Amino acid sequence: MGTALQNIDHLLAMPYGSGEENMVRFAHNINTQQYLEKSGQLSPEIRDKAQGFLRRGYQRELLYKHNDGSYSASRKRDATGNTWLTAFVLKSFGQARPYISIDEKHLEDALRWLQRRQRKTGCFRSVGKLLNNALQGGVVDELSLSDPMVTRALQCLRESSTSDLYTQALLAYAFGLAGSTELRDALLQRLAQHSVSAGGQLYWQRKVKALPSPYGNHAPSVEMTAYVLLAYLSLPNVSAADMGTAVQIIRWLSKQHYPYGGFAYTQDMMVALQALAKYAALTHSASGAASVTVSSQAGARQQFHVENANRLVLQRAALQEIPGQYTVRASGKGCVFLTLRYNVPPPKSAATFDLRVETEPKECTESARSRFSLVLYSGERPATNMAIIEVKLPSGYIPLEKQRLVKWLEVQNDQVTLYLDQVSLTKEAASFTFSLEQDFPVKNLRAAPVRLYDYYETGESRPRSATFTDALLGFVAQPVPG
Repeated sequence: MGTALQNIDHLLAMPYGSGEENMVRFAHNINTQQYLEKSGQLSPEIRDKAQGFLRRGYQRELLYKHNDGSYSASRKRDATGNTWLTAFVLKSFGQARPYISIDEKHLEDALRWLQRRQRKTGCFRSVGKLLNNALQGGVVDELSLSDPMVTRALQCLRESSTSDLYTQALLAYAFGLAGSTELRDALLQRLAQHSVSAGGQLYWQRKVKALPSPYGNHAPSVEMTAYVLLAYLSLPNVSAADMGTAVQIIRWLSKQHYPYGGFAYTQDMMVALQALAKYAALTHSASGAASVTVSSQAGARQQFHVENANRLVLQRAALQEIPGQYTVRASGKGCVFLTLRYNVPPPKSAATFDLRVETEPKECTESARSRFSLVLYSGERPATNMAIIEVKLPSGYIPLEKQRLVKWLEVQNDQVTLYLDQVSLTKEAASFTFSLEQDFPVKNLRAAPVRLYDYYETGESRPRSATFTDALLGFVAQPVPG
């Protein structure tokens, strides 16, 4: 985590956004603190910053609380709370109690609401909508396992049957926490048959489309692999065999960091840090020292020394001979992480959004008539998560009025942002409009960017630019079958 600690703003996250995005970042800050605390790396400065973020996220999440104790992504626009989000809030508020003050009433209200949604089978009735359709599960871990509500829920899980690897990973983790060793082991054996093993590394892949990303975008694999790791480490006494498998998983996870530390997406970072924190608590040692020597055939030589006093310091050296062949040798006792970083042009990929932008003058004439239109989603999922349309306004222009045509709309000084629940893969078109006017004239006016993207899968995006006059802007949103 040395890279991440050198870029702490990329590791910690100020909670903001919808009720679910705010809570994902809230939980991420908890996992970050737990990891740094259990690995002996939590400084007073980082602790104060993280706890400040937690207090703000806690107060913000209460804005999304319904009168019945449930939570939803957008309280004012959602008729009912969401089952998954309410459980996630209950879990996260419980985990935050060692760090900030949490009113017990909010925990009790959420718990009572969930109890009313439990069926006789022990399963929970799914209510409400998530903006991110990739989010899954959540474990209410503050209750005794003898509690009738938990007993019925575990019975529901025991009777479930699924071939989905991600669900199996969640079930293995849940049964491990519940002490159902036989069920956990059986699921881990099934998962092992679908693992990918190479070079002493072990991981799992989800059967979803790989989205374009300059960092390789292993987010679905990172999250699922982290849950499998948590399952292997979930028993009170971790066996030597389970720890051996965990080491292989850690080798793969440690290679999925993006350049500034952490992981590429908030969701996989949240689960991965939770798993790393658990592993760190079991393996952390303050002793040991190691030396690493990097040398080239031409005689260039660079040596790094790592010990407890400087283990949080990110040591770097530029390779002077390119191209060249280099050898790495290590000596001593301990664990070091070596990375070779280089830049390549981003790969070309098929766009999942097709975006066309034109403008329509406010006062139409025969010589000036145009449109502003979008053709949206052509990906492989049935629908996107919440989709965002960002319209950067050119100098001198302001939005004339807000129109209630989307989930919600934010107006800033130089940008209008439209939030769509989702964009489905159908031929039905949806239209959105708002007006602009020129507040003051600007010479040599430049085209302004317009960007459409999936809020939780930012690799799915399509940028465009447009030149504005006083205009009525119209959005025609139409997904294109792939």
